[in-house]
Amino acid sequence: MTPFDFQPADRPTFYFVGVSTGQSSIMRVFPEWAKALGLGDCPIHGIDCRPHDAPEVYRRVVAFLKHDALSLGGLVTTHKIDLLNAARDLFDGLTPDAELLGEVSCIFKRGGRLLGDAKDPLTSGLALAAFLPPRHWAETGAEVCVLGAGGSSLALTTCLMKAAAGAGRPSRLIVTNRSTPRLASMKRVHAQIASPVPVTYVHAPAPARNDAVLAGLPCGSLVVNATGLGKDAPGSPITDAATFPANGLAWEFNYRGALVFLEQANAQRQARNLHVEDGWVYFLHGWTRVIADVFDVEIPTGGPEFEELARIAEPFRRQPGESGPARRGGRVRPPPAFSRVRHGKTGD
Repeated sequence: MTPFDFQPADRPTFYFVGVSTGQSSIMRVFPEWAKALGLGDCPIHGIDCRPHDAPEVYRRVVAFLKHDALSLGGLVTTHKIDLLNAARDLFDGLTPDAELLGEVSCIFKRGGRLLGDAKDPLTSGLALAAFLPPRHWAETGAEVCVLGAGGSSLALTTCLMKAAAGAGRPSRLIVTNRSTPRLASMKRVHAQIASPVPVTYVHAPAPARNDAVLAGLPCGSLVVNATGLGKDAPGSPITDAATFPANGLAWEFNYRGALVFLEQANAQRQARNLHVEDGWVYFLHGWTRVIADVFDVEIPTGGPEFEELARIAEPFRRQPGESGPARRGGRVRPPPAFSRVRHGKTGD
C-alpha cells in the first residue's frame, strides 16, 4: 500500500516512516515493549517512501498522521529533512532542536496539536556516552571525523558542540560529504551554535578523499559512518586501504545491512587497538525516546528499566549482513507496511 492509499486504522496505531520498515527489528521489538510498558493493544505500521521522495508524498504522510484520529504519531528515519521541508506548514509546533536542525524524527500529538521534534542530538549523545571512555577527549585531545553530512551527522555534531567544557568536547570536528550543498547547510546551522569546537568541512566526492582525512587524525580519534552506506545503499565511504587512528574508535551508525564500514573497522581492530561500535544502542535510545513522547510516558535512559528494555529487544537483533526479518525461534513474517518501495532495500 502506498502513502496515497492510506486506510484508517481500527485502533490507536504507532507509525514508522522509513525506507524498508518491514526489515527493521523494531517491528518485532515494539509489540514486546508495548507489553512491558503497558501501552495496550497498539500496533506499529510501517510507511515506506523512497529516499528523497516527492514532496507531495511527504505531505500526504504528514496529513494522514495529523488528521487520522487513531494515529498516535511516529518515528521518522532517512526522510527527516525532506519530510519537514515538504510539510513544515502542517505541523502545529516544532521543538527548538527541530527548528535548529531543520528535521523531524519524532511526530507526536498534544491536545490535538501535531508536533515535531528532532531526537538525534539527544539519542546520539546517549549512545556515544555508552561506549566512550570517561574523560576521553580531555585525556587524549582527540578529534571526531563524521563521514556524511545528513541529518544524523548534523545531530551528532550539534550534540558535541553543545557539550560541557573539559571532558565533554573533542578538540576538533571534521565532517566530510560527497556533495557540497549539505556541507554548506550544515555550516549555516553550526554558525548558530556558540561553541569553541572548531569544525572543518571537507568535500569528499570519492572514498579515497575520506581515506586521506582518516590518515591525518590523531590517536584516539572517533570515526563515524553517518552516510547510510551499507544500509540505505551498498558500499562504504572509505576504501580498504584506509587506516583508522591508533587507539581510536569506529562507530557505524547502523546495526543491520551489509555494513562494509563495520567490517573494515573490525579488520583493523587488533592492529590499531580500535573500539568498534555498531548502531544497536543508538537504535534502542532512538526508539525509546520517540515512544516516550508519542505515548506520553516516562522511559528512563539508563538503569534497570532501560536494561530490561534492552534485554527484551536483544533476541530480535539481526547481525550485520543478515537479510530479511529477525528470527526468534521459527520463521518470522514481517508485519505489513504501507510501501512505495519495491526493490528490497535494507532500510531503517
